Amino acid sequence: MEENQTRKIIHVDMDAFYASVEQMDNPELKGKPLAVGGNELRGVVSAASYEARKFGVRSAMSGVQAKRLCPGLIFVRPRFARYKEISKKIRAIFKDYTDLVEPLSLDEAYLDVTVNKKGNPSATLIAQEIRKRIYEEVGLTASAGISVNKFVAKIASDYNKPNGQKTINPEEVESFLEGLDVKKFFGIGKVTAEKMYQLGIYTGSDLKAKSIEYLDEHFGKSGRHYYYLVRGISNSAVKPNRTAKSVAAEHTFYTNLTSEIFMEEKLERIAEELSRRLQKHKISGKTVTLKIKYSDFTQQTRSKTLPYFISDKGLLFENAKELLYQEKMKDSVRLLGISLSNLNTEIKKTVVVQLRFEF
Repeated sequence: MEENQTRKIIHVDMDAFYASVEQMDNPELKGKPLAVGGNELRGVVSAASYEARKFGVRSAMSGVQAKRLCPGLIFVRPRFARYKEISKKIRAIFKDYTDLVEPLSLDEAYLDVTVNKKGNPSATLIAQEIRKRIYEEVGLTASAGISVNKFVAKIASDYNKPNGQKTINPEEVESFLEGLDVKKFFGIGKVTAEKMYQLGIYTGSDLKAKSIEYLDEHFGKSGRHYYYLVRGISNSAVKPNRTAKSVAAEHTFYTNLTSEIFMEEKLERIAEELSRRLQKHKISGKTVTLKIKYSDFTQQTRSKTLPYFISDKGLLFENAKELLYQEKMKDSVRLLGISLSNLNTEIKKTVVVQLRFEF
């Protein structure tokens, strides 16, 4: 824990990034409920403005459901080239303070400012300055969390959203975590949270009361991880050169596909796109995974590991096609994706994979 306490980590998270960029670029959309991606008939919401979130609209929600919740919802197509352009400007600001920047996506990153280029001993003041610069130089608001490790900083960044920040000092970490609902813990998903609730674990305090043995018994390998996490113990360093573990491409279709023949045609295009990404970064891999999302939003993956590395479109397509026919489809399909993992190289930057929408 001593090593953790010497660290000063900032997690910066842009506020409703995609939607905010759209509202910035088109003033007519300001103050209106907005969804990026999808539409009222098909597709999935990629991001929602805060005006839309008040109605319960969330990312990964179907466009149909979003429109039902918010009849006045405005849908716009995603413009990933523009989001990347803005993201680069934001990262340039980060680099003025530290080279230890670990991007998680286009709209969030960890910064280790324990030793920083400004010689400022206060991570809280650095976060304020960064947020001010993003607003003045880019035109968007950001929130930030500041603490002794990445885990606590990420939770803290969500605390005063939007356009706010929260600092959890070393001596406050354990009491802060004890008071949180376990579903607020980064890394504890909906299914795990439900399981914890069933075991009478509702808060960090409840989790902390359980022994390592108890958590190992009920949560397997993750049990020990939760044991240390609730005590604020996390030694994960900020890694500027994150290694991509997989590269993927996927498509959501305008109409559900019911025939494997039509799916084959789509898979060939997806394989071509994935191959282009792989070859751009000089990556190949051995494990091909086919992702299938059905019309009822249930998801299935089928994987195959080869004895050799591939990146070629033809080989990706042939293996994905084999997985497609591995078993009969249980329903019509709204999304297909191919990913390649078990990669042959440690790339020097994160591969940012964008979900493409068809309207």
